[in-house]
Amino acid sequence: MHGVAQFIDPQSVMFFKLVLAMLLGGLIGTERAVLARQAAGTRTFGLVSLGACLFVVVGNYVDTNYIGVVNLDPMHIAAAIVTGIGFLGGGLIIFHRDSLHGVTTAAGLWITAALGLAVGFGLYSVAIFTTVLTLIMFTGMWYVERRFKEWFTTIANHENGSGDILGR
Repeated sequence: MHGVAQFIDPQSVMFFKLVLAMLLGGLIGTERAVLARQAAGTRTFGLVSLGACLFVVVGNYVDTNYIGVVNLDPMHIAAAIVTGIGFLGGGLIIFHRDSLHGVTTAAGLWITAALGLAVGFGLYSVAIFTTVLTLIMFTGMWYVERRFKEWFTTIANHENGSGDILGR
């Protein structure tokens, strides 16, 4: 196989990359939510990782499809979208005293921009698959994250009585 086609991932590879990115981001987010007791947790980190992966998958696909076309770089459009959505997402985040609200919504908005980009470039099945993963992260991981927090809080309260998971 020679030419541009050798650089394009098959859809199954794209799907694998998206799932792996979501799982790894979610794993790091779970640590931040459960052990470090940070506001941004499983869903936020999983969505940001998933969105970043989708931007790269779309970028790879688009770049290889437009090789040789003079004065055309469709990824400039993607870069402008990422920058603009960052400002919108920043406006959704509210920090009040010791709590942070809207981070997961901002991450969801960011991945929605990536989905729009994927659909705009014709990656329909990848966009649909990523939407399903996003919904799993939003709904399923909310439940899992709550259970982890309850479990670790119960363990910490029984073991050291301080309520601090690390016993400090």
